[in-house]
Amino acid sequence: MKKISIAKGEISASEISLGCMRIAELSKSEASMLISTALEEGINFFDHADIYAGGKSEEIFAQAIDMSPRIREKLIIQTKCGIRQGYYDFSKEHILNSVDGSLKRLKTDYIDVLLLHRPDTLMEPEEVAEAFSILHKSGKVRYFGVSNQSSMQIELLSKYLNHKLIINQLQLSVTNTGMIDSGLNVNMKVNSSIDRDGSILEYCRLKDITIQAWSPFQFGFFEGVFLDNDKFPELNEKINEIAADKNVPNTAIAVAWILRHPAKIQPIVGTTNVKRLKDICKASEVVLTRQEWYEIYRAAGNKLP
Repeated sequence: MKKISIAKGEISASEISLGCMRIAELSKSEASMLISTALEEGINFFDHADIYAGGKSEEIFAQAIDMSPRIREKLIIQTKCGIRQGYYDFSKEHILNSVDGSLKRLKTDYIDVLLLHRPDTLMEPEEVAEAFSILHKSGKVRYFGVSNQSSMQIELLSKYLNHKLIINQLQLSVTNTGMIDSGLNVNMKVNSSIDRDGSILEYCRLKDITIQAWSPFQFGFFEGVFLDNDKFPELNEKINEIAADKNVPNTAIAVAWILRHPAKIQPIVGTTNVKRLKDICKASEVVLTRQEWYEIYRAAGNKLP
């Protein structure tokens, strides 16, 4: 597994991360096998959130690997906070309480990266800054980031922070390419030219913020998987053609398409199937040509101006 540099080289992370949202559906032995396979494949970055299965996903993760200092030092653990039942909460009190809960469930003394989970329009950035300072000074959190935030939302928050935001987790797949489309259709009177995210792709590259791609196999908003889906015949034909040529599974090509972008985007894959995880990890062995990348992009129904 290839590595990517996060936080200007302070973190050396696997270019593919394992998302642990559904890990609570597994038994302890099944979860242990999944995590062990990830580590064997070279994955060292694991993504959590306090709301995943109401915190049970974090608990199962720690139980499955028998968390100990020897195990912990091999892992980069990321978790998220801010989503509550029916509303968002970036208050100082909630952030601090959420982290304490995650630390307890994960059986660890520190979180490598804490993300604010989706924007909270009632956010008071001074409160967030105070919470982050307390968490960093106490050693409970080493780095901070956000999820699904625009460039101006990040700018607003950053104005008050003493700690640089190093990650922005955003939805991206070959069928969800809004952040790419707008950059390819500048000065065009077409829907694809609409910039809904504040040039977030270019902004994150300028600010050395790593983009993490969530749901790299989904189309729409959790409407289903595009691979082997009759709704996307041309896309699957092209992906399967390239997969056969490179002797890898189609899942590897879907992830390799994201990895090919020079922004060094880190896909978060949420599979709980061991074989599928091994197939996905083959993406790290594949480098798509520029022509192949654009062929897949166009096969998804995108038009170049």
